[in-house]
Amino acid sequence: MRGCPREALQPHLAAIATELAQAHICQASENDLYLERLLLCVQALVSVCHEDCGVASLQLLDVLLTIVALAGATGLRDRAQETMDSLAMVEGVSSCQDLYRKHIGPLLERVTASHLDWTAHSPELLQFSVIVAQSGPALGEALPHVVPTLRACLQPSQDPQMRLKLFSILSTVLLRATDTINSQGQFPSYLETVTKDILAPNLQWHAGRTAAAIRTAAVSCLWALTSSEVLSAEQIRDVQETLMPQVLTTLEEDSKMTRLISCRIINTFLKTSGGMTDPEKLIRIYPELLKRLDDVSNDVRMAAASTLVTWLQCVKGANAKSYYQSSVQYLYRELLVHLDDPERAIQDAILEVLKEGSGLFPDLLVRETEAVIHKHRSATYCEQLLQHVQAVPATQ
Repeated sequence: MRGCPREALQPHLAAIATELAQAHICQASENDLYLERLLLCVQALVSVCHEDCGVASLQLLDVLLTIVALAGATGLRDRAQETMDSLAMVEGVSSCQDLYRKHIGPLLERVTASHLDWTAHSPELLQFSVIVAQSGPALGEALPHVVPTLRACLQPSQDPQMRLKLFSILSTVLLRATDTINSQGQFPSYLETVTKDILAPNLQWHAGRTAAAIRTAAVSCLWALTSSEVLSAEQIRDVQETLMPQVLTTLEEDSKMTRLISCRIINTFLKTSGGMTDPEKLIRIYPELLKRLDDVSNDVRMAAASTLVTWLQCVKGANAKSYYQSSVQYLYRELLVHLDDPERAIQDAILEVLKEGSGLFPDLLVRETEAVIHKHRSATYCEQLLQHVQAVPATQ
């Protein structure tokens, strides 16, 4: 092909590209030498036929995508990417993302046709992963293909390694949602599917290390979703309604990362809900956060303290504060224990929590503080707290 005149090769271009794109050809081997020969064929067609490649653009992109997905050697993947850029150039578009935009529907249709049979090693899963990771804004136009595929492949009955891989990709695109999955502003209409059918089942506790890794991946996805600025406050409240019970259980995970992210998610939920959370549900949250003040990780302890500040702000914004009195009194007592922590940073964080809550039941806090001040190694923090309470009017 490389030595062939353009006008002689052009009539056969579509037939050659269609043949190369057949699964039994382009997926025949993961051997880098084989894939390199396949790449050379595509490069020859692009370099000889130039603009004529438009008639076979979809098939050629399909082959290049398969090489990127299957190649072991980074150099080979890079060369396939460069060839995609060359193909885009001869088609008169500025980048391979524009090529994806042109062809993403048919590409995904072909790749996802077998999704119910995928495992972590299926070539189609690897191709799907490349499309989702690389297509940029075009991904937002392909949600009718993407979301049902994710939903089917992320069920607990499916291959765990495949689920880990898909969660990792989903987290990545959610972090850049406005440039990827929400480029058309359509992603929130799939929110119920994502929360109830994808995240909720994978946040359920199951024994084993792989199951724990999947919960960590699901929590990371939820954090990416809630912090991506794609959702309105009302939509975040819907997510909270569905997922708060599961997120509270992930505060007990062995993984420090999971516990830390879960604290941050709860903080976001509480900030968004204001005083609108049902009192019964609000009261269930603080004991779980209190446990995290005894965490082995100072990062988790600090995150839990920060979330308790937000929890107290919700109580302040709620009606019938007297309903919360016994809970807040218990919280005062537990926090005063931590106010004597050996770590200065933790003491500072706990002091901020107590100051935030001091306006709720100031007389109660003064009594509790005076009852323990003589037990503390240093009275400094208790004295600072008492001064603060005297200076600030009650919010009851």
